[in-house]
Amino acid sequence: MAHQNLTPELLEQLNAAVPGRVYTGEDLNPDYARDEAPTYGQHMPDAAVECLTTEEVAAVCKLCYDSDVPIVPRGTGTGLCGGCVPTHGGVVIDTQKMNKILSWDLDNFAVRVQAGVLLNDLANACQEKGVFYPPDPGEKFATIGGNVAVNAGGMRAVKYGATRDYVRAMTVVLPCGEIIRLGGEVTKTSSGYNLLQLMVGSEGTLGIITEVSLRVLPQPGETFSLLALFSSLDEAISCVPRIKMSGLDPQALEFLGRDMVVSIERFLEKTVFPGTSEGQEVGAYLLTTFECARGESVADRMEWAAEVCLENGAMDIIVYDTPEALRNAWAVRGATLEAILTDFKLNDECDVVVPIPRIPEFVNYVFSLEEQVGLAVRASGHAGDGNVHVNVCANDMDQAEFLTRAEKFMTLAYARWCRQ
Repeated sequence: MAHQNLTPELLEQLNAAVPGRVYTGEDLNPDYARDEAPTYGQHMPDAAVECLTTEEVAAVCKLCYDSDVPIVPRGTGTGLCGGCVPTHGGVVIDTQKMNKILSWDLDNFAVRVQAGVLLNDLANACQEKGVFYPPDPGEKFATIGGNVAVNAGGMRAVKYGATRDYVRAMTVVLPCGEIIRLGGEVTKTSSGYNLLQLMVGSEGTLGIITEVSLRVLPQPGETFSLLALFSSLDEAISCVPRIKMSGLDPQALEFLGRDMVVSIERFLEKTVFPGTSEGQEVGAYLLTTFECARGESVADRMEWAAEVCLENGAMDIIVYDTPEALRNAWAVRGATLEAILTDFKLNDECDVVVPIPRIPEFVNYVFSLEEQVGLAVRASGHAGDGNVHVNVCANDMDQAEFLTRAEKFMTLAYARWCRQ
């Protein structure tokens, strides 16, 4: 069925349902036209509605559904693939002001939040309550609703899993405006179809998530980070299974190539990671974080982690165990995208998950495509779970030409792995 345009009658109904928070024309925030990857296009909606409650979202959905007008849910717009861009116009449902933490059930290790709560705010609130919300995607100012909708992972996924592993229940508004509640607040629910997990990762295509009940954990003990220096990416990745099999159970386990680190440090305007070890050039790094159980000797665990890396190819080890040192070390990993965007005017990114031992093979392959597609390639990622972030970049190139070349690259990269 073809989409219909927003009519004056529908606009009047929207204003009646959500008075004072319906925007059109010059009142529309220009950010509604895009997410953080504008190369995927920019399209303004006909209207935007700031909703504060599930009932308001339901009312807007029903009105638009009955009029065949498209709706697009939106959080903070931090996505990188155009998911919240209103390519067919219609109405954007803005959930940013649905940002309340609704209740805590610490005896049951659960918290219930509105979808617009920011990941950063939830993490801070959990710390104040003495609990821990493990999912740690790179974008700390994304909304929880968006994290659930895309099943966000992040650096701590190697130990704790992805967002879906912490969703106990949710409230969802279907496109027709019906409100449904999925899952349960209790630890175990095994009755009937698992529609809760069907909704997690559905990216707004099945319904709009408005409230979520999340599992939290006791706060972990003291942490420290360790940087292992290797002569090559192959050497670094070959150490990853040894770290995981050792029983150290890393909280985070990231890899970076030397070229990527040089770019990041140029962006940060400071040197953090050494480029040589005893006169030999460093080719790649593993940056890890380990937790210590309460009462466990931090020094003993540091020594254990260092021995595992040195016995399995590391040229040298650097330990970060003070707040400032930890901030500096992880600022390097956290600034990857910002450094790329500083170096290049045009950028596109894909995530590919491969078996850990084959990360070097895949990374070397995508680098080999640079000349074929005529784009620069940058790669980093989660060594602990095989998730490789690949960016293709360019300067002084027409955007349409860039998108054509980027599509060719993505086709080759995904096809290479899908044939494995």
